[in-house]
Amino acid sequence: MRFLATGAAAGLAAALALSPAPASADHGGAPTVRELLERCGKGTDVCEFHPSGSPEFFQNTSEPVGSPVYNCTDHEQVSMVEWSKTTGESNSVDLSMTATFGVVFKQSFAISYGHEWSSSHTQTQRTQVTAQPGEVARVYYGPRMQRVHGTYELHFPDRQWGHYVWYAPFTAEGPADGQGSTVTQSTRPMTDEERAVYC
Repeated sequence: MRFLATGAAAGLAAALALSPAPASADHGGAPTVRELLERCGKGTDVCEFHPSGSPEFFQNTSEPVGSPVYNCTDHEQVSMVEWSKTTGESNSVDLSMTATFGVVFKQSFAISYGHEWSSSHTQTQRTQVTAQPGEVARVYYGPRMQRVHGTYELHFPDRQWGHYVWYAPFTAEGPADGQGSTVTQSTRPMTDEERAVYC
């Protein structure tokens, strides 16, 4: 029968794991969060993710999409800009979410919140822009995102870095399906250099 760290040992394990991770692995003390997550499903008896609270929704920074429209005519110009933008996921340890710890995260997310985690989302659209004479028009897209915080719980059959049980803080961000993104446009006067190149 395997026994997990209990009492003071368990408290010390939790305290060490939840303290700021060192810049590099210190095998005489606490491992980094990255080192722990790389071990998820590889020599662990348990690797579970426990979300903390509800997902946080936020608007990501708008970025230009499609091609700019240069109005070199002497009258107002209405154009259609076709564009496509893919938004992906990221996390606090900069590891691929296709690894075992990522699969564990997505399963836990679905159980906790009742819908699937979206690893990526592609928005494709045709947007109408209007540019006055001598102006350049651009389209901007800002995806709606979600952020999830939580803690990984890892149990090892043998002591690792001095303990059987470790806890690792973790944050993931990804596109929020059905939460509504923003599409905007702006115009400005062309520079002399742009006019020389495009007109």
